[in-house]
Parts: sequence; C-alpha cells; structure tokens
Amino acid sequence: MKKPWFKRKLFGWGWYPASWEGWLVTLTYAALVISFARTIDENSPRQEIAFTFLLPVTFLTLLFIRIAYRTGETPQWQWGRRKEDY
Repeated sequence: MKKPWFKRKLFGWGWYPASWEGWLVTLTYAALVISFARTIDENSPRQEIAFTFLLPVTFLTLLFIRIAYRTGETPQWQWGRRKEDY
C-alpha cells in the first residue's frame, strides 16, 4: 500500500485521518450523519427514527470503519509511543 489514509492513534484504539483522502472520507461521513440526524425531530415515531436515522448511520459507520481498516495502518491498542519508536 502507498501512503496510508489513516494512521494509528497514539493513545487508545483506532485511527485518525493522515492524508487528504482520509480527511475527505471523515468529513463526508460527518456530513452524512448530520444530514440523517436532521431528518428526525421530537415528533418522529420510533419506527421512523429506526429507519431514517439508526439503520443508515449504522451502515455508514460500518462502511467508515471498513475504509479506515483497508486504507490505514493496522489498528492496535496503544498507550503512548513504544520504546522502539524513540
């Protein structure tokens, strides 16, 4: 793989965007989640919330994780830098 889109976090588990492609994916994900959140209000029935917000956001989140996993560094639990990195 060439330059990773996402790099492993220094503390915890997960990634952060490390290239313009990673930032594009992250911002697109955030914009879509916000747009789905705007489709519901306090008068929305539970079934409508499930089908117009929860299911799409769950699908988007799984897709986002898959993209980060395939285009980023291998995730692992970390708590700071390893001694080999100094």
